[in-house]
Amino acid sequence: MYNYRKVTDDLYWVGANDRRLALFENIHPLYHGVSYNAYVLLDKKTVLIDTADWAVGRQFIENVIGVLDGRSLDVLVINHVEPDHAATLEEILLRWPKVKIITTQKAVTILKQFAFPLDIDKIDIVNEGDTRSFGKHTFAFVKAEMVHWPEAMVSFDVTNGALFSADAFGTFKSLDGKLFSDEFDFRGEWIDEARRYLTNIVGKYGPPVQHLLKKAAGLDIKYICPLHGPVWRDPMDIAYIMDKYQHWSTYEPEEKGVMIVFGSMYGHTENAAEILASKLADRGVTNTRIYDVSSTNVSYLISDVFKYSHLVLACVTYNLGIFPPMKDFIHDMQALNVQNRTVAVMENGSWAIRSGSLIREELAKMKRMKVLEDGVTFASSIQNQNVPDLDALADAIANDLKK
Repeated sequence: MYNYRKVTDDLYWVGANDRRLALFENIHPLYHGVSYNAYVLLDKKTVLIDTADWAVGRQFIENVIGVLDGRSLDVLVINHVEPDHAATLEEILLRWPKVKIITTQKAVTILKQFAFPLDIDKIDIVNEGDTRSFGKHTFAFVKAEMVHWPEAMVSFDVTNGALFSADAFGTFKSLDGKLFSDEFDFRGEWIDEARRYLTNIVGKYGPPVQHLLKKAAGLDIKYICPLHGPVWRDPMDIAYIMDKYQHWSTYEPEEKGVMIVFGSMYGHTENAAEILASKLADRGVTNTRIYDVSSTNVSYLISDVFKYSHLVLACVTYNLGIFPPMKDFIHDMQALNVQNRTVAVMENGSWAIRSGSLIREELAKMKRMKVLEDGVTFASSIQNQNVPDLDALADAIANDLKK
């Protein structure tokens, strides 16, 4: 049975939700699923905008058939060819063999790499600024290269103001019958998942996102229709998510606050992190979060690194090096181009305390990372003689937050 929703006049959401998927891209954990969004425009010509993952293929096809209500499918616009959005392309071609595909040349190249049976005579290659009319609706096409694949584009319906934004402005979580951002408590319940989605998947590509945001600023956007997560239609919500993307893509912190990440073998480094957090609270610094690097999936760590202005890395020395989970976290920060943060280092070790100096070496490889001179070094466990250093570090962080 079909299950679709109307977005606006002539435009329908025909996506589906996947609550069985445990790892998005086989990396990032999903605690409440994800949606795969696609859209159908009913005009003089019928237009399908993107397809869906195989996991929801049956529901997706039923939705398309339901909206078409006996009409044939004339056009398929492909904004992004990653398999979670293009996997059901062959099913579309089998059911509607006369459909014309509108996409980019790079998309065609990658689709061929995935062995899709494309008829070159039925492909319409579009470039930046090209338009296509389907009746009363006209689409303009805008390149979105490296947001986050090189073939990506976005499509803008100049008639109704709908921006089909590919993977931009998406988020994890299933929709649960709702569709629009104003049908959720987005700022309370969804923003962390939107950040985790963007920073882990597109975070490395801040400059391309900025380039796309500048293009979007010139469009009269009334709807943002992403490939994952809710559709945006409320002007205040659209301004809100645009502002978040501005922060994330320029690596500017959303909030002044402190994220403390510890790597601890037997609890002593964790104890030091807890004491520091308490001392920060005594100084009025309460916007803090503590994470165990060993038990927290790195996607959550990356998300909060993009959120907070200050980061404390508290790490035990392991085999004369950085505790492996902490080292992996730092390498993920480097890979995702994290920058413009203030960092403090706490180091521990039982016979050779080296983690702090090695962490500082890694931080030096990153852009615009301010490392506080104050730090804490202790052997095996925190003792009374370490308290002045903890106080000094708490003072340094508290004072830096006031700047």
